Amino acid sequence: MRALDRKLLRDLRRLALQAVAIAALVACAVALLVGSVATYRALERSRARYYDTHRFAQVFAEARRVPEPVRERLAELPGVATLETRVVGGATVTVPGSGEPATARVLSLPPGEPQLNVPYLRAGRALAPGALDEALASEGFAKANALAPGAVLDLVVNGRAQRVRVVGIAISPEVVYAIRPGDVFPDDRHYGILWLPREALEAALDLEGAFDEVSLQLAPGAREEAVVAAVDRVLAPYGGLGAYGRGEHVSHRFLTDEISQLKAVAAALPVIFLGVAAYLVSLVMSRLVATQRQQIGMLKAVGYGSGEIGLHYAKLVALVAGAGAALGAAGGAALGHGLARTYADFYRLPVLVFEGDVGVVALAAALAVGGALAGALGAVGRAVRLPPAEAMRPATPPTYRRSALERLAGARLASPGARMVLRDVARRPARAALSALGLAFAIGILVVAFFAGDAFDVMFLRVMVEGQRQDGTVTFTHALAGDVEAELRALPGVRRVEPFRAVAAVLRSGHRTHRTPLLGVDRDAALTRLVDGDGAVVPVPPAGIVLSKKLAEILGVVPGDALEAEVLEGRRPSLRLPVVATVEDYLGVQATVDRAHLGALLGEGALVSGAHLAIDPRHLPEVQAELRARPNVAGVTLRAAAVAAFRALIAELLGLYLAVIAVLALTIAAGVVYSSTRVTYSERERELATLRVIGFTRGEAWRLLAGEIALHVTAAVPAGFLVAYAFVAYTASATSTDLYRLPTTIARPTFATAALVVASASALVTLVALRWIRRLDLVEVLKSRE
Repeated sequence: MRALDRKLLRDLRRLALQAVAIAALVACAVALLVGSVATYRALERSRARYYDTHRFAQVFAEARRVPEPVRERLAELPGVATLETRVVGGATVTVPGSGEPATARVLSLPPGEPQLNVPYLRAGRALAPGALDEALASEGFAKANALAPGAVLDLVVNGRAQRVRVVGIAISPEVVYAIRPGDVFPDDRHYGILWLPREALEAALDLEGAFDEVSLQLAPGAREEAVVAAVDRVLAPYGGLGAYGRGEHVSHRFLTDEISQLKAVAAALPVIFLGVAAYLVSLVMSRLVATQRQQIGMLKAVGYGSGEIGLHYAKLVALVAGAGAALGAAGGAALGHGLARTYADFYRLPVLVFEGDVGVVALAAALAVGGALAGALGAVGRAVRLPPAEAMRPATPPTYRRSALERLAGARLASPGARMVLRDVARRPARAALSALGLAFAIGILVVAFFAGDAFDVMFLRVMVEGQRQDGTVTFTHALAGDVEAELRALPGVRRVEPFRAVAAVLRSGHRTHRTPLLGVDRDAALTRLVDGDGAVVPVPPAGIVLSKKLAEILGVVPGDALEAEVLEGRRPSLRLPVVATVEDYLGVQATVDRAHLGALLGEGALVSGAHLAIDPRHLPEVQAELRARPNVAGVTLRAAAVAAFRALIAELLGLYLAVIAVLALTIAAGVVYSSTRVTYSERERELATLRVIGFTRGEAWRLLAGEIALHVTAAVPAGFLVAYAFVAYTASATSTDLYRLPTTIARPTFATAALVVASASALVTLVALRWIRRLDLVEVLKSRE
């Protein structure tokens, strides 16, 4: 074994705990990167296999009462490979043993196996040929309501009571994220999907010999845009709402956005963690080179070249980082599998395709080792450049005199020990700043791990408390004319009614488009309001449109610009609307206009798509029962159920991920605190030994070290807050989608908790330093530089 290799092993043994701390940081970063990438790739593969095996359609279109012979015209369109028509409706559902009403989307199934969007049976059996009273229930709805094959459900479809028997529990690629129209979160207890025989559903909806939805599979090489345009032309006479591709399918978009956010997290957080690890390597290596300058000089004097010396320290860093990367790769694989399983269960994917990704592991390891080497570059460079003669001399001691820090602190009133602490900090400001910066990074990482809870609290406050204040929302099967408001207000217990109009539309600005409903609300609406990120209520203008900031960003418009709204209903007019304001909302994206103005633009008068209701809690069951019995009611949503769905989603989907991030952040923070304290001790080791020789007790020497570390922590707290804001802003920006956006809000308790954790950890390690001082070999330390 070469002499430098033996020195390498000795250095590793002497720096064992610091090496472990750095390796732990690297392992956390690598585990997060490998785990995040493995998770979203597993979801992508699982989704692709599910879509493929169950023939998820590529183009969808809705219309009203389309005669079945039109099917042949659609099938003959160029680019169409497979086509399936069906009838679709809404139903209110009475679940046995539950006093709460539910709604369902009822989909028809043809006799035999469908060509597209094939349900996957989780339990029970498929619908029997000719059995018109059978149904399949979606898995989420069945689980939330304890339904099993054999359960009987009472439905009201198109105002007609109907009893069906559940024979199977199923999932489908078109409803991996089953939400009620207009909702953002699934509410499995109150909303589900039911598949009924087509013959039975046609009879219930008065759609014999007709269909109102069509799904298409494209032929190889077909252009989606061309097929969409052709389908629109065919369905236009039947009130077609505009065909759209899979990319705009609601369920697919939610799953895709989730995968996109996982990708963003995989790119954002490991960068932060690796950056901190690189900084820590820089700190430790700088100290190591400074303490070994005489060894470096001796090695060069006996013939070792500068390149060999530099390679020696680079190998030390690579070994530590490589060990951390190996540990992180193994942990990342386990983390990825656990997270992928959680997401697959949430989205009810029937298979989880989790494959080991050697390329990601290699990339993560290369980034970790490369980042660590980059962090050590400065220290290694100093070792390479150090001339032998200069290296063999002890470093020039600093000039000690009264510093500005002492004068600022009123040194005459301070004890000699306090003056020594202040003077040492003032003489080596760079060293003190680097130590404080390391602790600040630890605070920042902890805040990033904890801030998601604050962000969701703000989202809940702005959306569920300040924005949506209704007790319930009723939606209709189609837009209604007449005095709907008066009819609803006449129901017992209804205290306020606020109608709204939702119109399917495509918003366009230049080459940018986005498909979203135009939502018409009254300007004096009080039950639902547009609430900005700071809590201010944004009024609905008498003319023009108010957009979510995210939607404005997608369309590339700002207040003062104008956009085109291609309405997909009625006469399908194209409206030019000026953008009056934007709203920093956090859930979904909205395009809001004044309801009266929208009605005038559409030339349809005061049509109503639904209404928000304020209901006396004592009369809530009566109002629900009354609305459920009406044939034109598509569904009734209770705010309390929406609140419960919001909280359940956070707990179920994000709880595990946030817990993992918190554990990794705590590990990193502990590593940073230990390494910073250890480096500070190492740098003052000789001074502390000298103080012990001239008569200072162990406790007095320790208090000097503890005082300096306390100053580092004090400086780190405000710096940590700045670092935390930067980390949080970066994370929130990287994970922003049109599904939801995290507000860059950090609550004071989160700051306080992060600072307290770092201060407590520093205090604990400082107490350990008392043991280091007790074991200090005074002769060895003092003679080492003689």
